[in-house]
Amino acid sequence: MRHRNHLAAGPTRRRILGALGAAAFAGPLSRYAPLEAQQACAILGSPSLTEGPYFVDEDLNRSDIRLDPATGAVSAGLPLSLSISVSQLVNCQLAPLTGAYVDIWQCDAGGVYSDVAAQNSVGRKFLRGYQPTNTQGYVYFTTVYPGWYQGRAVHIHVKVRIFNGVNETYEFTSQFFFDESFTDEVYRQSPYSSRPGRDTRNTNDGIYLGGSSTGSITSNSGANLMLALRNRGSHVEADARLICDLSLGSSPDQTPGGGGGPGGGPPGGGMPPGGMPPGGAPPPGTP
Repeated sequence: MRHRNHLAAGPTRRRILGALGAAAFAGPLSRYAPLEAQQACAILGSPSLTEGPYFVDEDLNRSDIRLDPATGAVSAGLPLSLSISVSQLVNCQLAPLTGAYVDIWQCDAGGVYSDVAAQNSVGRKFLRGYQPTNTQGYVYFTTVYPGWYQGRAVHIHVKVRIFNGVNETYEFTSQFFFDESFTDEVYRQSPYSSRPGRDTRNTNDGIYLGGSSTGSITSNSGANLMLALRNRGSHVEADARLICDLSLGSSPDQTPGGGGGPGGGPPGGGMPPGGMPPGGAPPPGTP
């Protein structure tokens, strides 16, 4: 399948002067500098959102993340073909971000994450993996439609990292969200239908409704991170687009460091579905 990247060109002095016309230009070049300075970039980077407690750097370079290599089991659920386009925003210009590492991780149809101690899934590695972006800035994954767990709307986590040799130089973390009517349709099917009572939707998910961690978007970040979904009967196709504003640096809650790329070691644990963190129950919008 071919994909076309749409490059958005920002305002430049040449375009501004061309629009004014040569006849209108009667003064020194500096006369028009304030006009150019007022031309703000209309392109915003994608909202960065919390990583949550379930990211584990498993160093799993694979496109199909359904298999658990520890057990040989394949995650049950409606197959989901996910295409992610990653662009870089530099000086108000968009271009494919090539050679970046894109991780995704999610819960299974039962709302369970792999490799989480409180869920008795340590050592399991289902529904985790990364791919490097190709020359067009794309990665492709085969996964399953996620299940749900208390306090969160249906979502998939995503992380984009850039490395210079052994050093990580950039990190962006966010989440993808799903259309609610589409999810309702999917959840009428097995194995999702065995777990009714979903308590959180996009309209009351604190992370969906909140702002970007960079402050570039102050509310309703999730509306900018919705997947384009198509029901193909036997599977679902989903398209996503990320714009990484490299001028902002890494997401505020991320600290790029050494480690030689994916596999540099997992972060601490966290509250899994069905488990509580120290101090009690999770608030609405728990990652």
